[in-house]
Amino acid sequence: MGKIDHPAIPPVSAAEAAAREGSGECRSLAQIIDRIGDKWTVMVVGHLSRGSLRFNELMRAIPGVSHRMLTLTLRGLQRDGLVSRTAFATVPPRVDYALTELGLSLTGPLTMLAGWASDNKLAVEAARVAYDVALAEDI
Repeated sequence: MGKIDHPAIPPVSAAEAAAREGSGECRSLAQIIDRIGDKWTVMVVGHLSRGSLRFNELMRAIPGVSHRMLTLTLRGLQRDGLVSRTAFATVPPRVDYALTELGLSLTGPLTMLAGWASDNKLAVEAARVAYDVALAEDI
């Protein structure tokens, strides 16, 4: 039998290995940022920062959220360790949602982000108008 030549597999440099590992880190961070940057997450965390609430209390407090979206958001926050769910064996059954320590640690950065948005709202709106005008002139 003859020898079968296989193309050489180039070695992976340390820089390439670090980049591959870094891309995994980026994906992981992106998933977390997707979670905490979601508008429903921000609203839920904001309301729960004042104390625990029942599902229907959250539904009434958050304008525009659907039952399904609130359910998905709460489940995601539970999965990520930001929200706890406590079921009480009462008639009718009662379930409370509250921020965990990890969830409470998110309120500071979200408050800072909300402050930045408030401080820069007019500048962002002016930039949007200027962009839209320039885009319309190019057409």
